[in-house]
Amino acid sequence: MAGKQVNPEDIVSKLGQVEILQGQGMTIAEAVRQIGVTQQTFYRSRNGVFATTL
Repeated sequence: MAGKQVNPEDIVSKLGQVEILQGQGMTIAEAVRQIGVTQQTFYRSRNGVFATTL
């Protein structure tokens, strides 16, 4: 089954949300669960797997 297509702006937004939640004392696991993505998706996004060239 194919995954959901997400545009780069949404990825950047979700990464920012996780960063804010971490600043408030949440762990990465809690933060990614709250924004609705898996830890694997978060780490792939953060490490540039979904990076696009402009």
